[in-house]
Amino acid sequence: MTDTTILDLFPSASAGRFGRRQKRARGARLPVTIVTGFLGAGKTTLVQRFLKAPEGRGTALVVNEFGSAGIDDALLRTSTDEVTLLGNGCLCCNTRSDLQIALRRLVADRDRGKIPHFGRVLIETSGLADLSPILQTFSSDRALGSEFAIEVVLTVVDAVAGLRNLDTAPEARKQVILADRLVVSKTDLADDKPTKTLIDRLGVLNPRAVIDVAVKGALDPRCLVDSGQTDGIERRSGFVAEASHGDGILSFVLRDDAPLDWPVFQRTIETLIALRGPDLLRIKGLINLAGAKGPVVFQAVQHLIHPPVELAAWPSADRSSRVVFITRGVTERQVRDLFAACRALGFVRSE
Repeated sequence: MTDTTILDLFPSASAGRFGRRQKRARGARLPVTIVTGFLGAGKTTLVQRFLKAPEGRGTALVVNEFGSAGIDDALLRTSTDEVTLLGNGCLCCNTRSDLQIALRRLVADRDRGKIPHFGRVLIETSGLADLSPILQTFSSDRALGSEFAIEVVLTVVDAVAGLRNLDTAPEARKQVILADRLVVSKTDLADDKPTKTLIDRLGVLNPRAVIDVAVKGALDPRCLVDSGQTDGIERRSGFVAEASHGDGILSFVLRDDAPLDWPVFQRTIETLIALRGPDLLRIKGLINLAGAKGPVVFQAVQHLIHPPVELAAWPSADRSSRVVFITRGVTERQVRDLFAACRALGFVRSE
């Protein structure tokens, strides 16, 4: 039994929920796909692959990040013609009005020919987003509901850290409960037994959702345009009333205009993980490393460091290193002091 309370907003089984009804003609309304999942679940990788597939053509992307520097939107700009970044907050809190404004602006700019034509909107939420107020927005805002139709709510769950997140983070449980589809990611990094335990747990939390498995972000792109539900009505029966974040969650950005030395960065992150690994909910960034031709994408989730990837070119004119930290109780001052200590200890590039 979880601490989540489900409120039935629509007692009539025939009532449309959240501005749309599954398997019903949409008319002129634009289909919307919402991709969510807890911090580090692999949402951006999955979205990147979708945008490159035929099914993803003509998709406008709205990216929300918990932090004042956008990393995911920079990585996705080469995959679609239109990206809108909603930064420094999650859609369930101070940027709900920003979402409404952004969606209306997208349509207006498209109709005026200011941006390329698109026939679908994909919203990638922050890892801390509570879906319920987002869905409620499409229901309570009649103008928005008349323009847009939510077709799929897809939640990505990390096979490595998923069980732990479900136990400790109410946001992760809410994201699972309200999904049409659940996608288990990083199964290539997890053992079979905990992965099966996770899938069983997901089935208990949301017995109505279709559960798919993605390996390294590989997933049938149709999963992002089809909820997989065949009973002819919307099966999401309510919304979660609470929209608060877990206690002690902090977000900050470290920036540096000068190229960084890899040994300094590497030793800092390794030490940080050794000391506070479970409290590092997400680290992600674009790094300007000395000797690298393009930016280096770095990501870590708790104790798991993803292999760094060097991109062929910078996505914009901004060549500064920016690393977003989302932590539980680890402060910006502590991380900056650790970087300074590693530099002082002599982890520098050999001349």
